[in-house]
Order: sequence, then C-alpha cells, then structure tokens
Amino acid sequence: MYEDPATSSRVYAINWSGFRRLFDEAAVGDTIRIADAARLFRSTKDVIQMREVLGRRGLHLRIATGAWSGFDLAADDPQTKLFVTMLAGVLEFQRDMISENTKEGVAAAEASGKTLGRPAALDEDKAADVVDAYAKGAAVKALARRYGVASRTIRRVLDAAGARDVGDGLEVLDGVAADIEDHEQAPEPERPHAIDVPGLLAEHLKATEVAKIREALRGGRTIRRGQGYSVRVTAPLAVHQATLKQCAALAVDGSAPAGREAYRTYADRIAAAMRMS
Repeated sequence: MYEDPATSSRVYAINWSGFRRLFDEAAVGDTIRIADAARLFRSTKDVIQMREVLGRRGLHLRIATGAWSGFDLAADDPQTKLFVTMLAGVLEFQRDMISENTKEGVAAAEASGKTLGRPAALDEDKAADVVDAYAKGAAVKALARRYGVASRTIRRVLDAAGARDVGDGLEVLDGVAADIEDHEQAPEPERPHAIDVPGLLAEHLKATEVAKIREALRGGRTIRRGQGYSVRVTAPLAVHQATLKQCAALAVDGSAPAGREAYRTYADRIAAAMRMS
C-alpha cells in the first residue's frame, strides 16, 4: 500500500512522493488499485499525464470498488479514453463547486465578525503589556525575546496601537532598519532545470553517497525510450554538474563505449541548459 496523505491539489498525482515510490517498484503488467478516483484525478490534465505514464510503463489502473471497478482506466481503446476524460471532468467540476462553497462560507463568516486564520501570537493582555513596556523605553528586540516572538510581531502590535507613530516618515525608516537588523539578505535561489539523465548513468549513480544526488534521482521521472530509459531530474545546475562529476569514471579511456556516449549526452544537455539560463 502506498499513501500520500494531505496532498495539495496544486501538485499533480504523478509528482506525489508515494506515487513516485509506487512507480519505481511497479513492474510491467502490474495493476494499480485505487480506493477512490476523486483522490487521484484532480483535473483532466492529471488524467492525461497519468495515462501517458501508465501506458509507457505497461501498467493497469483500476478503482477498487463500485460501478467503475471493472474498467482498466489505463486502457488505450477510444471508449476508455472517452469515459476517463468525462469522469475527470465531473470530478474537477465537483472540486470547483466545493471550492466555491468554501469561499462563500469564509465570506459569510467574515461578514458576521468571526476571526479566521491562525490565532494571534500575543493575546490582548500581552499586547497591552508590550505597548506599555515600549512606552517606558524597552527595545523591540528585547520585547521579542521576552515574549518569544519575532520582532515583526512586536512591531505590528505597536503599530496597531499607534505607539511607533513618530511622524515625518521616521516610522518607515525604523521599519526598514529593523528588517535589515533582523534578517540578512538571502541569496536568490538557483532556478531548477529539468534535464534527462541517461539510464546507464542513473544505474551507475545508485551507489552514490551524495545525498542531494540521491534525492534528485528519487524525485525524477522515468521516461522509457524503446529498450532504454532516462530519468528526468529537476534540480539546480550545480546538482546536475555534481551528478555528472560522479559519472566521470564512465568517460575515461578504456571504459565501455555506451558509458562514454551516455556521459557525453548528459554533459551536452547540461551545457545547453547553462547557455539558456
């Protein structure tokens, strides 16, 4: 049994961690059984992606119980394609209606004065104590440490009470200075690139001790090409370069021609991604 609890509807089923583990272990001809189609198919695009992958892997898909249990949802005949597409459309419509009703319920709750969202970090009594302490000369960071909250929380409490309103725009400078004091400027994260790792290299890398490379390969998508395959890995270029370096032994003179060719192919793909970035 493979489970993906509390998965986001924004993530396609094909990218769920549990489903990836299932695909890694499934063999040609195996049947995947699901309890409820609504938990798997979030949209028509989900269905298209799922059927393409199942077809390439030679897998079957069935709903465990109910009127649809007799269908192989991965079958390639026109009738099944039509049925599955219609089923996905109905399920997507149901989710849209649920979302719409939820939004209406939230709007009604807000209109009736109910407070939504997570509870405030400081209750009214503590907020009053913060304002009083600040008026007596306590610093923002000292108050944050005293109450175990972020400095931003203290500043929000003070601003809500008008305690930091010093006029002439100085409160803006105060906020900017505090943000600089609290947080170092983080470097912009490197953009990930989807690059296919030849299957021969993927097999070679199964024994790697580099955790980032293992994680990237586990999260990759296997793509079958005739008798061979590739693993589509989405990761920063630095990870791809480190992965290529781990395969350098396959590129030396005297190694198998297939290994040298796979190494050159991957190196060329990385170089092309670097030129485009």
